[in-house]
Amino acid sequence: MGAQEGDLIINTTTNPQPKTLPEWRRFRFPQSLYKWGVLAATLAFVAWSLEVLRIDVDRLPGLFQRIVDVLSRRYWPPEWSFIVKPEFLDAIVDTFQMSYVATVVGLLVAIPLAWFASFNMTPSRRFLYPVCRLIVMSCRSVHEMIWTIMLVAIVGFGMLPGTLAMTLFCIGFGGKLMAEAIEAIRTGPVEAIRATGAGHLQTFVFAVMPQVRVAWAGIAIYTWDVVFRASTIVGFFGAGGMGHYLRESVQRLETKQVAAIIFTIVGIVIVAELFSAWVRARIARAAA
Repeated sequence: MGAQEGDLIINTTTNPQPKTLPEWRRFRFPQSLYKWGVLAATLAFVAWSLEVLRIDVDRLPGLFQRIVDVLSRRYWPPEWSFIVKPEFLDAIVDTFQMSYVATVVGLLVAIPLAWFASFNMTPSRRFLYPVCRLIVMSCRSVHEMIWTIMLVAIVGFGMLPGTLAMTLFCIGFGGKLMAEAIEAIRTGPVEAIRATGAGHLQTFVFAVMPQVRVAWAGIAIYTWDVVFRASTIVGFFGAGGMGHYLRESVQRLETKQVAAIIFTIVGIVIVAELFSAWVRARIARAAA
């Protein structure tokens, strides 16, 4: 039945009116009272902490001058000839290898754990989710230096405890970030794949992986970046690598060798940071 003359025709395709921006106004009572109360409580807590910890604030103004004096008298100039020795260069290569192996193995273990530890995609919320969450949280809650000390006491000195410690760190660090990336996906593709009768693995491969692959690639690169920084130090606790020579130089009070090793670690970390930033940028451009 067509519309008669004079009938009111409502256009349902009209775009909704744009939302107006909220009007700006100053804090009013009691909002302003809350703001100043929180600020006063924070300052009072800082003052109380300084008093309890017995931190002598009067010594802070001359702190930087004392640091410069100590560095100039004891650590300068660095003993650059030490870092070009073949054994130290081999230690640098060992550090790279330790971080690479730990990252690859740790992330391979972290991928299924992240799947099972994501609340929205886990095949079993009653069993797999809490167990895998507990594993990821346990690996992440213990610092990599503590893992190194424990594993050195168990398996002895060498590259093995350092690699195992970094692997556990990767499982906790990468598993946590990967699980959060899964929990942030859109549910539409997942429901569409499930509607075809796909199982848990097929849903994960065809609905989840396409949404998280770019985020996971960035997480993997960032994890390796963090692991490499930590692997330069774990040798200080008996896990080999550059940290082993750093510990020996510190124990012998060879401060100029210590300075050379520290500058080397800083330089390598900067290069690794630039490389990881370049790779992340390439991945972001490829996914755009």
